Amino acid sequence: MKKRIVLSWSGGKDGCLALHTLIDQGYEVVSLVTTAPKELGRTFGHGERTEMIQLQGEALSIPVHFIECSFESYTEQFVQALHFLKNKYHISGIAFGDLYLQGHREWGEQVADAAGVEALYPLWTKKEAALDSLENFVKSGYQAIVIRVREDILDESWLGRIIDDSFLQDIQKTTSCPMGESGEYHTYVFDGPLFSKKIQLEQADRIQLKTTQKLEFHCYRLV
Repeated sequence: MKKRIVLSWSGGKDGCLALHTLIDQGYEVVSLVTTAPKELGRTFGHGERTEMIQLQGEALSIPVHFIECSFESYTEQFVQALHFLKNKYHISGIAFGDLYLQGHREWGEQVADAAGVEALYPLWTKKEAALDSLENFVKSGYQAIVIRVREDILDESWLGRIIDDSFLQDIQKTTSCPMGESGEYHTYVFDGPLFSKKIQLEQADRIQLKTTQKLEFHCYRLV
């Protein structure tokens, strides 16, 4: 019998690679878990519209569970949501797509422990292996686009770039972690082996935020 788990999901390449790895390892991912600030309709992680995350869930045939929370109640609401999901889906664990940031792993293990489930890190590796992780994604068949960049690391020319061989070569010329593990850039996955349909993205504007720039899509649909 497959172990039933949920996966922390922000819509980017790390989560998608984690999903593929977990399925290959024999896990049954019964829900994608995404945090969203109350009343904003956007994700906590990347500031993406929740509708775009919902489209990914539909394309992957995996339901999305949104955890509505504030910055102050983030951990508390996350633990409560895990208790709810544990009762609803009879899960044994929650997986995260983190690569090597120990602080992130410690937090994930703490919330999992508080909910009485296991914390899984299928992509966990050493910082020096981040380039190998990016190469694995490029070869995976998934398609992701850069939707947000930290201005102190990457300029606006990186917005809208596809994570491909060209990206793999160019990111090595910057000071960014190849996988953007410290938030140097964020991505959105719109197609790949586990997708039953592709997500078509159109009409993008560039938006200036405090320390980042992001792409805001006004048209997105399954095709």
